[in-house]
Amino acid sequence: MKIASGLRDVPLEAAAEHARGLESLGFDVLWCNETTADPFLVLAQMALGTERATIAPNVAIAFARSPFSMALAAWDIQRASRGRLRLGLGTQVRAHVERRFSAEFEHPAARVVDYMHCLRAIWRTFQSGARPGHQGRFYRFTLINDFFNPGPIEHPDIPIDLAGVNERMCRAAGEAADGFQVHPMHSPGYLRDVVRPALDAGARTRGMRVDDLEVQAPCFAISGETEAERAEAERRVRTQVAFYASTPSYRAFLDYHGHLDIAKRLSRLMRDGDISAMPGLVPDALLEEVAVFGPRAALPRLLRERYAGGLLQCTALYLPPAAGDSDAGWREFVRQFRIAA
Repeated sequence: MKIASGLRDVPLEAAAEHARGLESLGFDVLWCNETTADPFLVLAQMALGTERATIAPNVAIAFARSPFSMALAAWDIQRASRGRLRLGLGTQVRAHVERRFSAEFEHPAARVVDYMHCLRAIWRTFQSGARPGHQGRFYRFTLINDFFNPGPIEHPDIPIDLAGVNERMCRAAGEAADGFQVHPMHSPGYLRDVVRPALDAGARTRGMRVDDLEVQAPCFAISGETEAERAEAERRVRTQVAFYASTPSYRAFLDYHGHLDIAKRLSRLMRDGDISAMPGLVPDALLEEVAVFGPRAALPRLLRERYAGGLLQCTALYLPPAAGDSDAGWREFVRQFRIAA
């Protein structure tokens, strides 16, 4: 199992140095996200600042960009990183796609499958000069000339990972992606009973199995050396879980664990702006499903045990190293993760 780390929200001009520092600690994979910055600008810095680690957006919002725009950006990053990109895509939720990105959202699972097929068709044309001919349900790629074709690169096969929560999006990943980025609000049981079977069902439509895909997930951790530190870590995780659980997209997960009753209450509090009341609705039983609990030194072993049996091929702590953290401490974390295998 590989160990990943996200990049904290750092200024663009500091991203290369920050990524280089994380790579030096031994992390196999470095993730950036699309929240307050364009992930491809950050990925460009990561590509130029590192030499070994896989780099990936976790995630880039697919429907916010045309397939050609996404394909071109990924091609540049793949060339600059000398083949170290995994393209992590996400669909986001309807409200943000339609009202923040001003984009289309209908039939998101079918749409993103077509999106991934279109991306690969574009990359084939970039690499081989093949005549464009993708005519999908939602996307088309039927026109290009040499002026707009960046041409072949040394590592043209860019793995695509799709992120999701619910069964239908897991199946979509199985149908068309190379890997799946599991949402941080998950549990080992949900991975075994919902995520992996749906991935397998999708993969079988193209003669593959779930074990042919790379499944990745960050994990919440409630840890600390003092009671005050542990209480603060629990507060942060409970707040984050409450935020996610207030969104209808996560109700299937809550229902799986028997906590569907809190979903509408959390949604109502979010709508009313009563954010401070939300964490109090998250039951301890749910927290125990979505997080690991233990001292810092035990976290590498706890992560290994949580995902034993091949549930994941890559994991990370939800909160990555921050400025001011001890490099020695994180280097030891990575070392212990490797020897715990």
